[in-house]
Amino acid sequence: MTPDLGPATERLAELLVNVTDDQLTLPTPCPAYTLGDLVDHINGLSLAFTVAAAKDTLPGGPQGPSGDASRLPGDWRESLPQRLAGLAGAWRKPDAWEGMTQAGGIDLPGQVAGLVALNEVVVHGWDVAQATGQPYESAPEAIEACLAFLSQSPLGDSSDGPFGPPVDVPADAPALDRLVGLTGRDPAWHAS
Repeated sequence: MTPDLGPATERLAELLVNVTDDQLTLPTPCPAYTLGDLVDHINGLSLAFTVAAAKDTLPGGPQGPSGDASRLPGDWRESLPQRLAGLAGAWRKPDAWEGMTQAGGIDLPGQVAGLVALNEVVVHGWDVAQATGQPYESAPEAIEACLAFLSQSPLGDSSDGPFGPPVDVPADAPALDRLVGLTGRDPAWHAS
């Protein structure tokens, strides 16, 4: 059974519409990104993984991860929730999870692309919540799917991939803490 990205994308959209302009310069658990940079990254990955679900290509060719607040469209608080809803809808189609696709210039199986998309939405939801002091919760099924994926993937144990080195988190810690630890984040991170 494939996971539904809908609850995670809806929660991320709720968090994003509460971000104020003066918060866009705040630090995030992603050391290279301000909150505005992270919002731009979420905007870009939402489009890239929606296109990947359709086995299509991005106009202008494949692009790596974005992350530059200066590229945020003026209407991002309206357009990004719509884009996130489109992402969830695209991955509700069974054929999105089948065959091969491409995201960020990387060829990968649809099953893997869907799980990467889910992980991006769940973990970046946590990032946005931590940076802005908003509460965060995610469906246990989504967290467990991400944990299972990262536990079996070289993405979860290397600093060579898209994450930093894993942060040690006790095995009996909450599942969300273990997930963010696998992605190189300190579960105790808070904006200072």
